[in-house]
Amino acid sequence: MRLSVITLFPEMFHAYLGAGIMKRAADKPVAIFDIIQLRDFATDRHRTVDDYPYGGGPGMVMKPEPLQEALKYATRDGLPTRTVLVSPQGKTFTQQMAQALSEEKRRLLFICGRYEGIDERVRESLVDEEISVGDYVLTGGELPALVIIDAVVRLLPGALGDEDSLKEESFSWGILDYPQYTRPPEWNGLKVPEVLLSGNHAAIARWRRKEALRRTLNNRPELIEKAGLAPEELELIRRIKEEEYESDK
Repeated sequence: MRLSVITLFPEMFHAYLGAGIMKRAADKPVAIFDIIQLRDFATDRHRTVDDYPYGGGPGMVMKPEPLQEALKYATRDGLPTRTVLVSPQGKTFTQQMAQALSEEKRRLLFICGRYEGIDERVRESLVDEEISVGDYVLTGGELPALVIIDAVVRLLPGALGDEDSLKEESFSWGILDYPQYTRPPEWNGLKVPEVLLSGNHAAIARWRRKEALRRTLNNRPELIEKAGLAPEELELIRRIKEEEYESDK
């Protein structure tokens, strides 16, 4: 998969994409990253990419001309491209969106805004969709773009060392992950649950399923309604509620 980014801060991407799973994906190469410095497409000697907003107001707005030229450069090879603006106005990013983007046959091109945003004409004429990573304010689009890229690339075949881990991690079936433990079996007086030491894989699977449901019920109950749980999982939730009711007495 080809992923391009237009940004004022390429170094943020070089650092993150040059380590861990992202580096492994690029080395294979499962993913090809192209990080483009927007200032390279400014036409004045000060490499200006922003200007005052029409109508007045605080802050600066990113100019349309450098963004258009950067987009032309990014797509100079003629490959089909899906252009994404990371923006608070976009649809909220989810695991389902990550899965859909990971199956995209076109290049993914991310525009990272700064200042008070980009000229609206760029949004209207050059952007395919807007994506938000949450209802809060950041200083720019670089971190949201990295969040989306990370979530997408790790779903690509061959990106992870253990493909089975994708099947069991949080949100892969709509609920949170189960608790994880490693050696030693006792630490600071806290013991690993006996079932995990039993070697009984069926019992371990049942315990993990139940504890994942328990964690979701306690921390993100709204996910339970969206998860489309099977009858046996609904029965586990009923038991969890009974257990917690008894423990609260």
